[in-house]
Amino acid sequence: MQTASKLTQKQEQLIAALLTAPSIEAAAKQTGINPVTAWRWMKQPTFQAAYRDAKRELVLHATTLLQRFSSTAVSTLASIMVDTNAPASSRVAAARTVLEMSLRGVELEDLETRIAALEQQAQQPQ
Repeated sequence: MQTASKLTQKQEQLIAALLTAPSIEAAAKQTGINPVTAWRWMKQPTFQAAYRDAKRELVLHATTLLQRFSSTAVSTLASIMVDTNAPASSRVAAARTVLEMSLRGVELEDLETRIAALEQQAQQPQ
């Protein structure tokens, strides 16, 4: 894969703008380039790879932030769930969410265990 270091400064600026702008045209305008140029760059494999990497990094950062607040979210759900003064619908919704997320966690752990076993089995000589 080609790296972002092979991009021009304007291409790197366009990628940064693409991460926040509502459209390619808006990102091009923000960067000060012609939208036709932006569309042409979007077709280049090097640019596509760099843009894909930038989007991946953005999602990883967002995921990290979400994980940072997970314990707060669980605490919030738990406090609503046990708050007898909260509306019943809120308590039920919180309880449902806790149960659904707990079950999903167990399912993911089971899948991880099964995948690890299959990978180990695939690595064994036949």
